[in-house]
Amino acid sequence: MKKDLLFHLLPSAIVFVTVSLIWVIFRVPNLEIIYLFTGLLLGTFFLDIDHIIYWFYRKPNTDESRIVQAVVEKKDFKSLYRLIKAARRSHDNLIFHHYFFQIGLTLISFFIFSSSSNILILSFLLSMNLHLLIDEIKDYFNNPKFLQDWLFAREEKQLPLRFLKNYLTVFIILFFIFLFLLVKSKT
Repeated sequence: MKKDLLFHLLPSAIVFVTVSLIWVIFRVPNLEIIYLFTGLLLGTFFLDIDHIIYWFYRKPNTDESRIVQAVVEKKDFKSLYRLIKAARRSHDNLIFHHYFFQIGLTLISFFIFSSSSNILILSFLLSMNLHLLIDEIKDYFNNPKFLQDWLFAREEKQLPLRFLKNYLTVFIILFFIFLFLLVKSKT
């Protein structure tokens, strides 16, 4: 559990420290840095909601779902997070962990990054993009077939494994463009 938390929190922390240092140099108000922190933190965990959707709405009658429902009723969020991470390998047909969502998120991000300077929203979107990238990169190096299965679930034709690296490269470049636009929004 700690290792998985580290995979998502460490990159967000690096983004926070880097952007904050640049903004301190450019004398950006401290309130904007608080918005940056809040948006990054919320976006880091937001995409895991699709596991909850899976348990409560897509497959509510499974034993696993009943266990999760009991954990939620007890408000045991630590156990809920453990269940989400344990179920990650068996949930390969999720709403947010899908290429179509990623493309939609990217298009929305382009629109908002080019038309808004609301740091809370920009950092939230940046962090969601980062979360998805981290999951994809981790699975690409551990098991590219599993990445292909969940990224293109519900699709008859999937992107061949040999093109996954190119797919990831495009979204990594887009992430750095969004990061640049975030930094630039207040400098």
